[in-house]
Amino acid sequence: MTAMIEFENVSRIYKSGEHVLKALDNLSLTIDKGEFVVILGPSGAGKSTLLNLLGGLDKATSGKIIVDGENIEGYDDDELTKYRAKSVGFIFQFYNLIPNLTAKENVELMKDITDVDIDGDRILESVGLSGHGNQFPAQLSGGEQQRVSIARALAKEPAMLLCDEPTGALDSNTGVLILSLLQRMCHEKETTVVIVTHNTNLADAADKLIRIKNGKIEEVSINENPLDVNEIEW
Repeated sequence: MTAMIEFENVSRIYKSGEHVLKALDNLSLTIDKGEFVVILGPSGAGKSTLLNLLGGLDKATSGKIIVDGENIEGYDDDELTKYRAKSVGFIFQFYNLIPNLTAKENVELMKDITDVDIDGDRILESVGLSGHGNQFPAQLSGGEQQRVSIARALAKEPAMLLCDEPTGALDSNTGVLILSLLQRMCHEKETTVVIVTHNTNLADAADKLIRIKNGKIEEVSINENPLDVNEIEW
């Protein structure tokens, strides 16, 4: 398989006075194109820092982050903005929806930054929100708002989807729907999906499982026979 993401001796150090925090400590890893990757670790392990660096939301203190052959650590602000707009879909715990736009309009915002033809109603249907396109965020439950944010991330068909506890606000049935959709995008569109989660059950569906502790890689394991998300006991 073709390497999509490479971290080479990446550290992210935060300093406050004399206090030094190594959020990531000389971390190296490889993720291939189209892999469904699950990153597990306790709170404070560095999981979200890793996603923020990969998404171009933060800068490494040292090391290289190579995405599709390009060292994004060498990008200036304009290049990072274009990278985030074209290549990365973010699915975070916080919805970040625009309150005065409908669900459909929130999804179709991606038209402004991508050449992909976006049908908001079709994408909302794919996340189980058929018929909700004309509702505003305040008219939706927390779980429904999360699904709108997921639909928005999917809309531009990014090369990567970076997911920080993407089903944290969802009931188990809806969570399975969303995770199944993410897994299907890996298989059908070769989208690289990276999920940070505390849910150890999801490890059985991962092509690659990465365990992080204290900013370091604790274990990387390849699953030769990953389960379909729908086959997992939740």
